[in-house]
Amino acid sequence: MNYVETAFKQLYPNKIFHYDAHIVYSGQFKDYGANITLYNKQLTIKLSKSWYGVQEDIVIGCIQELLQKLFKTKHKTLEIDLYNNFIRSLHLVVKKDKVDPTLERSFNRINEKYFFDLQDRPNLVFGSESLTLLGYYEYKTDTVTISKVLIDDLELVDFVMYHELLHKKLKYYTSGSKTFHHTKEFKAKEREFENFELVENRLKEFLKNKKRSKKGLFSRILPY
Repeated sequence: MNYVETAFKQLYPNKIFHYDAHIVYSGQFKDYGANITLYNKQLTIKLSKSWYGVQEDIVIGCIQELLQKLFKTKHKTLEIDLYNNFIRSLHLVVKKDKVDPTLERSFNRINEKYFFDLQDRPNLVFGSESLTLLGYYEYKTDTVTISKVLIDDLELVDFVMYHELLHKKLKYYTSGSKTFHHTKEFKAKEREFENFELVENRLKEFLKNKKRSKKGLFSRILPY
């Protein structure tokens, strides 16, 4: 019995497994990435190469998470708990070799002021100049990504950095197939940022101005 069939039967003991299932280890993903596809009866699990050699129960939990997304179910298993614990602990072992100097200085300021210098430094990178995704923390690679649109405003960089480091510190919890990141504790901690409301309002105004300027630029380059 392969991992996919095992994962399926643990999740759905009353259903018949009638799929042609395959696991493919691929180099197209970031560390510990994965996806699932179903075409007719062909069920394919693609895992990043970093999954190769990981404990069987954890891999099965990963596959069960993918199956739940595919079939839109909300079951809980020991293997899923093991998988989520594994993901939450990856920051201890992944490589930390991507560090932008501006973001490292921001991290140091925030770590000293709000985390008593106890946070270990994650990977720190600038992303695209997005106005909708200002930052995100990726558990599987222990990476904080900040939108390049903020690069010239250090206070706003620090504001978003603090938000993402809270994700790194507080992690997340799961209930069924749902994952919760912005808990009551998270929201309360977020408001501990100095002058939270003032900075939050300034960020909103900053984004409004950026959107207006982009809209104005776009209208100027439209052909008559």
